[in-house]
Amino acid sequence: MSSGLAIAAYALLLVPAAILVWRRPVFALYAWIVGLAAHNAVMAALYGAGVRGGALTAIQAWKEILLGVALARVALEALRAGRLAFRVNPADGVAVAFAALVCVYAVLPQDWLGGTADRSGVGLALKHDLVPVGAYFLGRSVILRREELVRIVWTIVGTAAAVALVGLLDDFFVPISWWRNSAVVGYFRNHLGYHYHGTGGLPENFVFNSGGDTQGFYRRLVSTFLGPLASAYMFVVALLLGATFLRRTRILIPLSAVIFAGLLFTFSRSSLLALAAGLVVLAFVTRRWWPVAAASAILAVSVAWVHVFPHVAPTGKWTQQDLVQQRNHARAQPGASGSGGSIDEPSIHSHWISLREGVRTVVHHPQGYGLGNAGQTASRTGTPIKAGESNYTEIGAETGLLGALLWIAWGLAIFAGLVVAARRTRWWAAAGIAAAFGAALVLAVQTDVIGDPWMAYCLWACAGIALRALPILRE
Repeated sequence: MSSGLAIAAYALLLVPAAILVWRRPVFALYAWIVGLAAHNAVMAALYGAGVRGGALTAIQAWKEILLGVALARVALEALRAGRLAFRVNPADGVAVAFAALVCVYAVLPQDWLGGTADRSGVGLALKHDLVPVGAYFLGRSVILRREELVRIVWTIVGTAAAVALVGLLDDFFVPISWWRNSAVVGYFRNHLGYHYHGTGGLPENFVFNSGGDTQGFYRRLVSTFLGPLASAYMFVVALLLGATFLRRTRILIPLSAVIFAGLLFTFSRSSLLALAAGLVVLAFVTRRWWPVAAASAILAVSVAWVHVFPHVAPTGKWTQQDLVQQRNHARAQPGASGSGGSIDEPSIHSHWISLREGVRTVVHHPQGYGLGNAGQTASRTGTPIKAGESNYTEIGAETGLLGALLWIAWGLAIFAGLVVAARRTRWWAAAGIAAAFGAALVLAVQTDVIGDPWMAYCLWACAGIALRALPILRE
């Protein structure tokens, strides 16, 4: 496929979508829920079809374009009305302060701060930090009826079930050799700038290496997100919303079962713990005990699944080149464990070390290094990584201790607002979103949650919507 043809087809889809979003900004949320679930798979397919460079980058920007259109529309309406569409709360003020600080750091010379990111890195980091702010204020600005929230939740649950089903079918019926020879490797490496060292050049977390058998590994569910973590995060949000959305249970229960099966096969232990934490939040805001029992069951399943997974997961074989790399890793980490529940398991150990070093970086360099010097952004642009994995330490490494404190304060302010709204109104949507947002805050301790666009756009927009509980209930 030529780039010109791809751009033409893209324009034919984007222009009507932008018009719909201009007329009803909430349509952007539907587009993100479904579109971001398929985004990576579609972009990799386009890369494999020959769409490269600026053309593919332009197509990738559909999500930012729809956000810009939606925000422009709500801003125009606010100007016409002479007032905002919502009553300002503490979370709004902290969000504005955080966004302003991010913009200041975007223009500060890097050599003043000791950073080395280039303009590309600064731009990527600016987008990374501001997207959840924009999505949140969009959610705050749209006024919905109850039935609209019902449709949004059905869209999330249905899309998550489809992602889980595709992932399970892929795990059990598509050989890993197909992935090694697919366009995914080139898309990540040549277009996005990630230099992964997993089997065949795939991301390392495509598989789980138990360390017990040097000839093989266990497959993890990656599905259309092309990653187990992004898939798992969507599943956690969908399950928590589904737990409060008790409508048409004959359909909801089977869909939730498929989603939970998908979550298990992502083998994301942190996501299972976050799901349990979200259920505890749900118990508190709904004043019910069954979510506590469900959380206890999730914790029991988490422990058991570490031992069960190797016996039921699809397997794959290392290539000869993979084996050379595995031996090098074994020599570099002689104490590493292949047990999924051990603190010495490479993934768990890496998260812990990254979090510890990130905290040290923020403490010892409280002014920050500037945007683009941490996390995925630094990895993509070849910039020395000052902090990684945790949202809290990444933002602190870039925007300093003040930025980290503002980010933490904003997250807690949103969470507190959601909890208060849920307990006062007993509104199921506020309860579910409070639980999902609490789970995201837990996940952010050891991973870059907002680096997953689905979470940054969809969950933060839903959080903004749920903070408008009283206006919705009055309609």
